[in-house]
Amino acid sequence: MDYGAFFADVQTWIGQANQAAAQYGMQSEQFWTWVADSSSAICDKYQGNRLAIKQMMMLVEWLEEVYERQNSRE
Repeated sequence: MDYGAFFADVQTWIGQANQAAAQYGMQSEQFWTWVADSSSAICDKYQGNRLAIKQMMMLVEWLEEVYERQNSRE
């Protein structure tokens, strides 16, 4: 696996996640569909490499925590 390319893709994905959150709102189904589809696409791009899967799982969990913190403040 090309780790440089993978982590560049992760960095790009994080930026895109921020854009998707701003566009759709983290409470929307569209946002979470985007998260699921795009994280799966990265895992597929790297042929299900365990590092890719674990990295994307961690990022999805991180987004879930951000969402939960935002909702607990409302």
